[in-house]
Formats: sequence, structure tokens, C-alpha cells
Amino acid sequence: MNSPAVCQEFLDRVERRKTTVGVIGLGYVGLPLIHAFIDAGFRTLGYDVDQKKVDSLNRGQSYIGHIPSEWLAGWLETERFVATADPARLADADAILICVPTPLSDTRDPDLSYVIGTVQTIARTLRRGQLIVLESTTYPGTTRDVVLPELQASGLRVGEDYFLAYSPEREDPGNKHYSAARIPKVVGGFDEASLSAAAALYRSVVVDVVPVSSCEVAEACKILENTYRAVNIALVNELKMLCDRMSMDVWEVIDAAKSKPFGFQAFYPGPGLGGHCIPIDPFYLSWVARKHGTSTRFIELAGEVNSYMPEYVIRRVVEALNRSGKAVRGSRIALLGVAYKRDVDDPRESPSFVLMERLLALGASLTYNDPHVPSLPTMRAHDLPAMDSRELTAEFLAEQDCVLIATDHSAYDYDFIVAHAPLVVDTRNATKQVAAGREKIVKA
Repeated sequence: MNSPAVCQEFLDRVERRKTTVGVIGLGYVGLPLIHAFIDAGFRTLGYDVDQKKVDSLNRGQSYIGHIPSEWLAGWLETERFVATADPARLADADAILICVPTPLSDTRDPDLSYVIGTVQTIARTLRRGQLIVLESTTYPGTTRDVVLPELQASGLRVGEDYFLAYSPEREDPGNKHYSAARIPKVVGGFDEASLSAAAALYRSVVVDVVPVSSCEVAEACKILENTYRAVNIALVNELKMLCDRMSMDVWEVIDAAKSKPFGFQAFYPGPGLGGHCIPIDPFYLSWVARKHGTSTRFIELAGEVNSYMPEYVIRRVVEALNRSGKAVRGSRIALLGVAYKRDVDDPRESPSFVLMERLLALGASLTYNDPHVPSLPTMRAHDLPAMDSRELTAEFLAEQDCVLIATDHSAYDYDFIVAHAPLVVDTRNATKQVAAGREKIVKA
């Protein structure tokens, strides 16, 4: 077996920063990862099937808000980055990190088509000494049962000729305190040599590496992290509906509870789940549980609660308009925020799109504003007309029958909004500090 020599050669190249790191998928996960490796002194290769993204990056133009174009200019100037749509270039990378989407199908089953297609592409150029790491969120067993068989088509032997690992992506867009380099990385290797290679690569970039015993443990770790959040968000969403019935402010209840210095972590309600992880990952766990003849009733119940939240918000909008003697049909409604969370430009799985579809179906005259999303993007699972973000002038706000706050961006002047809008439905407690005009605010 030649694995010790191949592994040692890889470790030596990492230590000398001679490793070229390839990242497949140049989106909200891939680009911050490239930034971390460039900052640590590595050369990088970005691969994406979207030629428009590749061309934009090679011109030094970013399409993601928290990746400034100035960063790209520096990467290109120092020749530490190049983007490509040519799969043959993957042979130039010593390590290939896979950061592609893992959505759900229409039946809420895992859709691994992007992962499978990517691994098949890698297999065609796989060479001795390369490290392949899957970072995309998936169910336990994917690396071993899905990725490995595709790579075996190359004729090379895992652990001897090349290395295979799983390390779940961990990103918190908009959180300036936690860049990719400042978040510990969990790493599971297919074998000992693969774990050594992957841990060494990440250890040279991130604040800490947490090695685990297998790829399956690392895969399950990611699912647990996001399922934990989904279940607790469902709890406070359900509590919000109860508090509304009892004429209590759920945010005041949560603030009081979090004064306890132990045994409680605050989670907050909203109009529904968004982002590429929390709305999806728990269903990966449910799916794999069914494959093994068991069920995840707690997780599935949380999913039902969270999925219902947009409908609950619509009900609150209907009630608020009714109290003003108006129907939804024909009412002018401005939705604030289509990004899935505060101060980011990421619209993936945003509940705002569900809200917009429902309001349009009910006959509302709908507009939106989002300082981070100037035009409504095309979404795979939603059919919405083309729209551009409207300026929040006093005149525009006064013309609306209802302003619906779906995302609590910091750029919004909530005092100004409440002062000029006749009715505000707030799903995020964004108007908490607004003093004047509170009679026009409805919490949802």
C-alpha cells in the first residue's frame, strides 16, 4: 500500500502552502470558503457550471453582498484565484471542496442530483494525490454510499491513491463576527489517511478542527445542528400563536425567559423558515429515518408548525384589514424584505415568496421593498411576476393599505414607516422601539 507516501506528500504541500484548493459551487458557501483559503496563503480554483457567474468573478465583479468586489480584485491581482466552467481544470486542484445545492424534491425527498453530477464530473479527471471533500448538507451515508461509488469509476483506490472526506459547511450570512475562518470545522474521513489530509487542510485555515470517527458522524452533526434550530423555532412559533390568543407579547415572554443564565437559549418566531439549511435539513433526517424503518415524529411536527407560519401571517393581515373595513382583494400591500434574514441579500427558501404568492392569489395589489434585493429573483419553486424594489417614500407608504414587515433589515427606519403607513403588520418585532403610532401596529 502506498497511502502513507501519498498522504505525507499531501500534508507537506499543505504545510508549504503549495496546495491548490478547488471549490465547486461559487455561491453563498463557496465564495467565503475561497476567501478563507486565499487569506491563509493558498491558490484557489473556483468551478461553476454557470458561465455568467464565472465571467463576473473573472472581471472582479461580485454578485454576493458580503463578498465585496474589492476582495475579488485583490484575489485576481495576486493571481490566487481563477474561476472556470471547464471541468478539465479540476485536475489542476490538489483539493476539491464540493459546495453545491442539496434541495428537496416535490415529495420532500433528498435531491442529490447536483452532488451526483458534480462527483461524476470529478471522477473523469480524478488523479493520484487529490483530496475530495463534500461540504453540501446531506443525510448520513451520502459520502460512503453515493459519492464513493461514483469516484470508484476512475479506477483509483480511496485512501491509497486519493482521499475522501465530509466536512459540513457552516455559514452565517450577515454575521460579521463569524467569517468562514472563525468557525470550527467538523471533519470526518473515509479512512485514517483521508481524515489526516482533510484535517490538515482545514487546520491551516480555520480556528479549530473537530475530527470525528466517520463521514456519517460529520453528516449527522450538520443535520442535528439545523434540526435543533428548526424544532426550537417551531416551539416559539407555536407559543406566538398562543400568546396572540391570550393577548400577550411573545417577545416580552422570551426576553423575560432569557434572563435565566442557564438552561435556556432564546429562539424567536417569524413568518416562516428561510435559508438553505433550516427549512430543508430536518426532512433529510426524516427521510433517512424512514429508510431505516423508524420515524421522527417530533421533527415532522416541528416542520408542520413552521410550514404553517406564512398562512398564520396571512390570517393576521386579513384580520387587520377587516378591522379597517377593507378586504385583501384590491388592497395595496407593500411587503418589506424578501431576503430570508436580516441584512443579507440571500433569498433562498425565504417565506416572503410564500407570503407574496398568497397575497396575490387573494387579489392584493402587491409591491415590495428590500434594500439588498433590488429586483425580485426568479425562484425555482415560486411563480411570481417581475418586480423591482420600491422606494419607501412618505407618499408611497401613505398610499398603502397595509405594510407587511417580513424581514427586519437594519436599514429600515421603523419610526418613519409607522409614521406614514396607515397599518403595519410586524412579523419580526421590528417595531419594538417605535413609540408613536403604536395603535397602527399589528404583531403577527
